[in-house]
Amino acid sequence: MRYKRPDQKNAASIFEAAQREMQYTMTLPVNLAAGPTIIRNIYEAFRMLGDALLIAEGKKADDHIAAMQALTHVQVQTSRPVSLIDNLRRLRHNINYYGYIPSLPEIDDTVSLAKTVFVPLVKAIRKLKHF
Repeated sequence: MRYKRPDQKNAASIFEAAQREMQYTMTLPVNLAAGPTIIRNIYEAFRMLGDALLIAEGKKADDHIAAMQALTHVQVQTSRPVSLIDNLRRLRHNINYYGYIPSLPEIDDTVSLAKTVFVPLVKAIRKLKHF
């Protein structure tokens, strides 16, 4: 992890882009053909939230793990644990690098995770960083 000057403007831009990405992804039909795209997009929206947090703090992550870990440190009340997004990172990695095709239950679980965790995280980060 590298340290640099905090950039609130860039962080806010990434924060807003994450919300737009998630909003669009939630409009996609849930089926096997769209599954990899849905999972990638949901993962990317969460990663962007983590990046926004780090950039606002003046940190530059060397990998996606740091962005995801930043999200797990946010104090937020959700019906599912925020730590489950790390499973999403692994699933997305398998899709991208091993040609894994997610099952319908995996796709449904990913969408459910996004629906229950993303908005509370956005609200908590907005209060925390004033985006």
